[in-house]
Amino acid sequence: MNSSTSMAAGSTAGSHSRKGLGFMHYDDSDEENADYNQQQWQHNVEAFSLAGSVASKDSEVEIGFLRNTEKHIERKEKKGLISNDQEDEDYILAEARQPLWRKVPVPSSLINPYRIVIVMRLVVLAFFFRFRILNPVHDAFPLWLVSVICEIWLALSWLVDQLPKWFPITRETSLERLSLRFEQEGRQNKLAPVDVFVTTADPFKEPPIITANTVLSVLSVDYPVEKVNCYVSDDSASMLLYDTLYETSEFARIWIPFVNKYSIEPRAPEFYFSQKVDYLKDKVHPTFVRDRRAMKREYEEFKVRINVLISKAQKKPEEGWVMKDGTPWPGNNTEDHPGMIQVCLGSAGTLDMDGKQLPRLVYVSREKRPGYRHHEKAGAMNALVRVSAVLSNAPFVLNLDCDQYINNSKTIREAMCFLMDPQLGKRICFVQFPKRFDGIDNNDRYANRNTVFYDIVMKGLDGIQGPVYVGTGCVFNRQAIYGNKPPSDKKPKTSQSSCCCCCCSGDDSGSTFDLEEIDEGLEGFEEKEETSFISMKNFEKQYGMSPVLIASVLMEDGGLPKVTNTQLLIKEAIHVISCGYEEKTEWGKEIGWLYGSVTEDILTGFNMHCRGWKSVYCTPKRDAFKGSAPINLSDRLHQVLKWALGSTEIFFSGYCPLWYGYTGKLKLLQRLAYTNTIVYPFTSIPLLVYCTIPAVCLLTGKFIVPALTNVASIWLMALFTSMILTCVLELRWSGVNIQDWWRNEQFWVIGSVSSHLFAVFQGLLKVGGVHSNFTIRAKSTDNNSVSNQLYLFKWTTLMIPPTSLVILNMVGIVAGISDAINNGYNSWGPLFGKLFFSFWVIIHLYPFLKGLMGRQNRTPTIVVLWSILFALVFSMIWVRIDVFLPKKTGPVLVQCGLEC
Repeated sequence: MNSSTSMAAGSTAGSHSRKGLGFMHYDDSDEENADYNQQQWQHNVEAFSLAGSVASKDSEVEIGFLRNTEKHIERKEKKGLISNDQEDEDYILAEARQPLWRKVPVPSSLINPYRIVIVMRLVVLAFFFRFRILNPVHDAFPLWLVSVICEIWLALSWLVDQLPKWFPITRETSLERLSLRFEQEGRQNKLAPVDVFVTTADPFKEPPIITANTVLSVLSVDYPVEKVNCYVSDDSASMLLYDTLYETSEFARIWIPFVNKYSIEPRAPEFYFSQKVDYLKDKVHPTFVRDRRAMKREYEEFKVRINVLISKAQKKPEEGWVMKDGTPWPGNNTEDHPGMIQVCLGSAGTLDMDGKQLPRLVYVSREKRPGYRHHEKAGAMNALVRVSAVLSNAPFVLNLDCDQYINNSKTIREAMCFLMDPQLGKRICFVQFPKRFDGIDNNDRYANRNTVFYDIVMKGLDGIQGPVYVGTGCVFNRQAIYGNKPPSDKKPKTSQSSCCCCCCSGDDSGSTFDLEEIDEGLEGFEEKEETSFISMKNFEKQYGMSPVLIASVLMEDGGLPKVTNTQLLIKEAIHVISCGYEEKTEWGKEIGWLYGSVTEDILTGFNMHCRGWKSVYCTPKRDAFKGSAPINLSDRLHQVLKWALGSTEIFFSGYCPLWYGYTGKLKLLQRLAYTNTIVYPFTSIPLLVYCTIPAVCLLTGKFIVPALTNVASIWLMALFTSMILTCVLELRWSGVNIQDWWRNEQFWVIGSVSSHLFAVFQGLLKVGGVHSNFTIRAKSTDNNSVSNQLYLFKWTTLMIPPTSLVILNMVGIVAGISDAINNGYNSWGPLFGKLFFSFWVIIHLYPFLKGLMGRQNRTPTIVVLWSILFALVFSMIWVRIDVFLPKKTGPVLVQCGLEC
């Protein structure tokens, strides 16, 4: 067995060797390999111990040194003792002490008019509602009352959404200063290590080639290789994904040198090779052309090998999957299998084709047993937190979905500009990057880009306490994940890192951790420093029965304790991902990713902000991450349903922002923003009713507004004017184009009257004990399939409410026009107001109608829609026209009978 990598699979016996990948069972039969494995892990642990901490104290000392140097330079300048040769070095020293980032507020000429219009709109709304309430419509009182209630609800919803946008900002980073400060030539690299988590749950709905590209983009990131650790969580315990990671690790040995040599972007090969490069126009060097073609051939062969694995995995053998050495695959039963850990890259002796070190790549599949709740993605993330704490314990964690590849190789450096800032860095819980997507149709029919949220709402939140966590593309401070509070402005007498030195330092001769030793260390430290520390038993109640994990938790700046016992680390890593480890602990309650909602991201970020942490929104010029989005209407509606259901679950839980966290440090506007993210599904009820009212008015001949006076007309026009100005000025300061804004408005209505409405009812059912399950959305990287899926029609019950609204309003329009024709000229005036609102509903639902029509390869959708509308109108008024019946002329004849 090649000792460069090893795999532990709970209590699985046997060994498996294939170019360095294999299982290891820890019993007496493996003692002959213990010495060699111990040396291997000793090398790894020492390497990670040296590189596994953020030198916060060193950085402070260095900054102090730079300040003293600058004063010394100023004194020499006055005396004329500095020569021209020293100018460059002096400039570098002065530049290194500058801030790593700066806040860029929106110019007052753009944001102040926007704020003024919002205030004006509030004033206009007050007078408008005064008019609506004081002037009821007596002949349609129920319609009037319902419409007023809906309007007030929608106005409050707009206000809650608008106020957090009051202080939008952007941030700019300086990667050059980051390198000058932490990567000085001739000194040890002081950039912080990062653990990257990639989660996947179904290799058939989340194709392995997508996961492989994400992993390759992580391994080839522009960051010191010894400080990058990639952990891939496989919640399906699939041998297909395990074999895919093996192939990926082999391909990484030639891919990483290529991307580093030519500094290409992006570093996910599928998306890099899909770019069109004009070699003649761009005057590309011939050497690059040759190497690129050779690498593309290698990648095509890599894809063929992956496809072969996929084809073999389509049909499971009766005896289950068996590895090449004849050992049964431990994950044959996806719901009942031991925990598995495999180090694929990063061990001693694994180098790339240029003989350089590679980042660490670890396969993780947590244990699953019947009768245990595994909490889906949140549970997988917590398992990765614990495994990484035992094996690498980097102070920062990057969270990625398997289809979210790194599009900007300097993304981690962008995040470090904030997290390693000597003043603000210790109080930042996470740095959130915007989501960007590939494969979306040019018109973005279903608002997949979500530009309004990422370019307007998130920038507004960044000006308060920070953006919300959106589930991926986020770099965390590990201390925030552990449930700790941010350090106060006052410098404490002691720190947790000093505690670690007392209770976590081990003997280099291979000593192992013991609970009693750690407890004794804590007691001794309490007596020496006269500081009150939590007892070891309380640590166990919080973090579980793992002394190695607890020791890693206590290391505030990351890094591993000096442990050389290989079997201890492996057994502890397997132990912390066992299905019963979290019982009677704080995992999922106050520590790690919180349980209780399918949108664990909102819940987890909210809990961190309640503790007083701040978050940062980073928008580099080149998009940090890109991923896939649902293409067809059905998938998009189900995605929105999942988000909305998660919000309703939080609303009915104990973590609702309306009543949770008032003892913490959550700012008022931040609480208002979180409240909006939780209660927005309930707006679907008044919106659905309000979209129905125009059709009811057209069918009954009633209206919700009485005859307008001149004053009322002025207030109504002022309201519409303020609405238009708000949108225009918002687009002006944010830079969002009108098409993206309009698509967002349309899909807000579509999602509200379908997915949001169902989410409310499902949330109520869950309160009653009825649970619903979600399936994983199928993902694809084939550009040709994108256009096919866009017009793919898959019926779902979510389509019933919007379809009913369209039909109802179209019938109402036909009935209203027919009634106006029959009743004469005077009836056209009131009709226009009713038609305006019905057309407002239909126009907002137009993308939904296009989704219902399917592929538009024959007749444009708009032609079909208007043809049906006009056909119905002329059918209804046919009797009124009577063009083919003879006209009666002359005097009117009246029968008079005998009295004539």
